[in-house]
Amino acid sequence: MDNRKFLPFIVIGVILFIAVVYLSSSIFLTINSGERGVIFRKFGEGLDKDRIYPPGFVIKAPWNDMYVYDVKENSIDETMDVLDKNGLSLKVDVTVRFHPMYDKIGYIHELFGEGYINKLIIPETRSTVRRVMGRYTAEEIYSTKRSEVETSIIEETEDILQHESNNIQMRALLIRSINLPEQIKTAIENKLKQEQEALAYQFRLEREKSEAERKRIAAEGEAEANKIINSSLTNELLKMRGIEATTRLSESSNAKVVVIGNGSDGLPLILGNN
Repeated sequence: MDNRKFLPFIVIGVILFIAVVYLSSSIFLTINSGERGVIFRKFGEGLDKDRIYPPGFVIKAPWNDMYVYDVKENSIDETMDVLDKNGLSLKVDVTVRFHPMYDKIGYIHELFGEGYINKLIIPETRSTVRRVMGRYTAEEIYSTKRSEVETSIIEETEDILQHESNNIQMRALLIRSINLPEQIKTAIENKLKQEQEALAYQFRLEREKSEAERKRIAAEGEAEANKIINSSLTNELLKMRGIEATTRLSESSNAKVVVIGNGSDGLPLILGNN
């Protein structure tokens, strides 16, 4: 049997095998857990933004490009100088936790590419922190309105990153520290201390005023009660009460001498008892 006629097929097969081995890294790839892929077809419609490849084994044409994105939660730490409402320089440390929206990788790639962290997240976070803090004074940022400032930064950064044109899911934004120039920090702390002392002194005054008012009301009530009692104590009433008391005494077992009519105002006079 003449095998020479199969030689071209064998050669072609060998060439194809070598080509597949050589191009295997461009044909076969694995998308790992926590990753998503988006494909760019050079001889087709280009970037397929709406088809997202989940974790697993993928076969593609060697001339197409697959872009694999890490979609696990990520974080960045930023230290920045900002100006308050009066132009005073502050140093702020911020941490942002985020991940790209899984089904929007294609849109993120189209607008920002694989460097979306440096092109989108860092600039927008810095811009929002500076914009919000620029609406407050250093004292408000450092003490009296710190919670309000933090809430505004979180809400405004989240709105920007999660906008449909950016497609980033912000998980958290933490303001780690706000640092002022030492002399400004000392001045603010002294002012707050004085305000607390003034509030404490005002509280003591209000408490003493309330106590004085309470005593005045009590005294007025007692005086009014005495006035009512005094107005009701007529001579006839006193005589009647005296007679009743004498009667009760005379009925006791103790020996005594009662002189009728010799007491003041005609009341009985008790001379003694044993």
